[in-house]
Amino acid sequence: MIYHRQLPSASLRHLINCYWHIDSEGMAAIEVQKIVPDGFPEIILHYGDAYQVNLNGDWEDQSKYLLAGQLRQHFHLRNTGVSGMLGIKLQPAALSYLLDIDQSTLTGKVIPLPDSLMQLLTPVISHLSPALDASQLCKALDTAFHQLTPAVPPVSEVDQALKLIFEKHGNVGVNDLTEAIGCSERKLERLFKRFVGLSPKFYARIVRLSYIFELMQEGDKSWSDLVYDSGFYDQSHFIKNFKEFTGEDPSSYGFEESNMANFHLRK
Repeated sequence: MIYHRQLPSASLRHLINCYWHIDSEGMAAIEVQKIVPDGFPEIILHYGDAYQVNLNGDWEDQSKYLLAGQLRQHFHLRNTGVSGMLGIKLQPAALSYLLDIDQSTLTGKVIPLPDSLMQLLTPVISHLSPALDASQLCKALDTAFHQLTPAVPPVSEVDQALKLIFEKHGNVGVNDLTEAIGCSERKLERLFKRFVGLSPKFYARIVRLSYIFELMQEGDKSWSDLVYDSGFYDQSHFIKNFKEFTGEDPSSYGFEESNMANFHLRK
C-alpha cells in the first residue's frame, strides 16, 4: 500500500494542511480500516473501487467523491476492491471561510461532495486514474484552490485560538484561550461550533491525542514518559482519553502498523 503526503503551496497553507494519496497498487483484498479523529475536515476523491463506511453499526456504500466533517469518535471503512484515492486535508476552519459552511452541520458526517466543490475540482477529477501522477495532480489542486481564494483572510479569533491549541499540543484550557485572545467563553464556544464544528475543549483533546502519535514516532518512550509529555495527570486519564477516540487500550494499539489511522495521525 502506498501512503504519500504532500504540502500545498505556501500561499494556501492557511486553508490546506496537506494533500495525501493512498493506493493499494492493484491489490484487491478486503481490509477493514479504522479512522480516528485528527481535527481536520477532508475532501476525498476515489479513483479506485468504491468504499463502504460503518458509522452507526451498519455498512453503507460511499460516494466516490466525498466531504468529511470533524469527527467525535472513530469509525470504520472497508474497500470493495482495488483502493486508490486522493485527499485534501483542510485546515480546521477552512470550509467556513471557503464556502460559508456552518461546520457543526457536518460534524460526524461523511457526505457526497457538494456541487460547489465538485465544479471546482472537476479538472482534477477528470484526470484521476490508477496511472495518476500524484505530484502533478497536487499542483492542479493548488491551481484550483488559488482560483477559489486569491487572498489570505484576516486572522480571526478562531484562528488565534487554534494556533495556541496547536502550539500547546492541546494542553490548554478554555480560560487560557479566552484570556489570550480577549474573548468571552460563550463567544468562543459559539465561534468554534460555527467555524470548526466542535467545542474548543473537545478540539484540544483531539490535538492532544494526535500529539501522542508524534511522541511515539520519537521512539524509546516509556509509558510514564508518554503520559507526562502528552500532558495527562496520570496514566488512567491517558488510557481513558486514548480509548475514547481509538476504541483501544494504548498498550495494545499497533502504533507501528501501516494503516490509514496511523498515516493520518502521524506527521
